[in-house]
Amino acid sequence: MFNPFEQKPMLIEDGFMDWKTIYPKPYSKHDVDPYTKIRIILMNGIEVESIMFSHQFHRNCTDNNLRRELANTRRVEQLQQKHINWLKPIDETPLETTIGYEHVAVDLTAWLAQNEPDPYVKQTLDFALLEDFDHLYRYADLLDLDKNIPSHQLVKNYVEITPGRPTIAEHRHPNDTVRGYVDFKTADIRTKLNTLIITAAEQQTMNFYMNIGNTYYNDLGRQLYQEIGMVEEEHVTQYGSLLDPNATWLENLLLHEYNECYLYYSFYQDEMDPIVKPVWEMHLNQEIAHLHKAAELLAKYENKDWQQVVPGAFPKLLQFHDTRDYVRKILGEQVGLTGDMEDLKNVNDLPDDHTFFSYQNKVNHDVNAVPSHMVIDQYQQLKGQDYRAEVDQSPVAALSNRQSDNVSIAREKQEM
Repeated sequence: MFNPFEQKPMLIEDGFMDWKTIYPKPYSKHDVDPYTKIRIILMNGIEVESIMFSHQFHRNCTDNNLRRELANTRRVEQLQQKHINWLKPIDETPLETTIGYEHVAVDLTAWLAQNEPDPYVKQTLDFALLEDFDHLYRYADLLDLDKNIPSHQLVKNYVEITPGRPTIAEHRHPNDTVRGYVDFKTADIRTKLNTLIITAAEQQTMNFYMNIGNTYYNDLGRQLYQEIGMVEEEHVTQYGSLLDPNATWLENLLLHEYNECYLYYSFYQDEMDPIVKPVWEMHLNQEIAHLHKAAELLAKYENKDWQQVVPGAFPKLLQFHDTRDYVRKILGEQVGLTGDMEDLKNVNDLPDDHTFFSYQNKVNHDVNAVPSHMVIDQYQQLKGQDYRAEVDQSPVAALSNRQSDNVSIAREKQEM
């Protein structure tokens, strides 16, 4: 298996790019393979996380020599982020891009869950998976409602479009979004990478909705972005809780750089697009230099070997593939779950005075004013039934009715 520490690194300054280099030829939104698109979206989020982490490290560091080292690698990562994000074509609308964001969330979370050795972390991934799955459905209905564009043309049947845990049921008290953290000293490298990857991915989705949601051209769309943006806040809190707060800044720096190498190498292996594949290769070589520098800084400032934080050879590579059967299985088994402090419980098993119900009553007391419900309700009124792209009927009988949006499942106690 590939070991980035065995590669000879380039000079970090050789990663500086001119304007022609960082302005790539964009993909065609009509022809791009959905997995190419979601790799691009994910790597944009990974680079944004790396940049923001580096800025926070910089602001919490008193050594200007170390801060200059961070500034050098951060400059290259800013260039990488621009290089990746500008692959998006001019004619792709924010809502079309949003379909890609939610496709990432579904297939990435499902893959990570299927390859996660820690049962607590896997449980957390499965839980949020069903919520992002529902977001894809809500946005897809909005896209077809407003523009008559069926989202299955964008995702090309790689993922189903059908209700998950309804978005209205996803609004929980902040106390119930904080999970327990993982001990990185004993955790499997897959757990370290998985938690960092999913936190970065959800953070990018949160940031995207925070910034573009208010630019949608009608009130219903603006309201939907606002509501789902608040759920993304819950997800970032939830996933960020899993990261080890005892890891040092330099240990985290090394893990970030190792993670970027791992993903660029993974995606280089699978990428078929002749324009995008060389981007992954270029960035991999740049990140190998950053990784070696991070290892050098860890040894210099903390007297630690990189082997104390990460292995050499990569674990199983991340490969996007069809996860529809897995999502269906989790939906059928776990649709009724919600948060209960650091744990998850079925809504039916919560006491009547639980914070979930009081928060729901505060936020969703007028169901007809909840944007995620309004989108489906308006679509059904206009077209008779909601927009879906299913391989079979929903595994949850209560979510099978296409003429009525279910606003009680996973939100109210159900009679057994």
